[in-house]
Amino acid sequence: MKIVLFCGGLGMRLREYSDTVPKPLVPVGDNPLIWHLMKYYAHFGHKDFILCLGHKAELIKKYFIDYQEALSCDFVLSNGGKNVEVLNRDFQDWRITFVDTGIRASVGERLYAVRDYLAEEEVFLANYVDGLTDLNLHTLIDHFYELGKAACFLAVRPTQTFHLVDVDDDGYALGIEHISDSKSWMNGGFFVFNRKIFDFLGPREELVEEPFKRLIQSKELVAYRHRGFWACMDTFKEKQQLEDLWETGNAPWQVWLKNGKM
Repeated sequence: MKIVLFCGGLGMRLREYSDTVPKPLVPVGDNPLIWHLMKYYAHFGHKDFILCLGHKAELIKKYFIDYQEALSCDFVLSNGGKNVEVLNRDFQDWRITFVDTGIRASVGERLYAVRDYLAEEEVFLANYVDGLTDLNLHTLIDHFYELGKAACFLAVRPTQTFHLVDVDDDGYALGIEHISDSKSWMNGGFFVFNRKIFDFLGPREELVEEPFKRLIQSKELVAYRHRGFWACMDTFKEKQQLEDLWETGNAPWQVWLKNGKM
């Protein structure tokens, strides 16, 4: 099953990095965010990636072209450094398609731009490349197949520190509560799509605006509610929170390490 990764955004809320590197290459520990996400998908057996590129596309291409697998794996060095034997692979069997989809394109436009690369795919996965989770991916895919609809997304509890308020027409506050205490759910950016999604998506549309509204009207959009770990990386503070988790050696999203293997 192919995975479409939307990696072309400007990452304006992470300006500490976005002026020099695209958000997918912002490091979390020893590796960039996109590596962690691709390792996650590969752990569940999905290793055929389509990268929708835009902002600083050349840096993402260069990262993978220059990638040295030994730096992320155990290896044996011999013959005075001439021979490198990698003991546990993490990249060798991945297939990555790089597609320039425009500097200013929306997520919907990027998906529309790679539709020909999905011509043989009845079902495919997609991701914003700005969040990580400990979700068992099989449960999301099984939920999608069980309901048999055109699109499914991961719904997660809000993690922000905002407060929701209820205000009447005269401006009086009627109630206030922390967003994490509310009954709200938000789009976590992990998707499963049937190819029928392109019947709902126009060439210049944002994914969650017109297309998702059409899906809702047709009862073709479903969500899987996940109460486990999920975190995004939109700001420097959120980046540091992920970094802190990684430094503990027990980052929840590193599901590939739970069995003691890379």
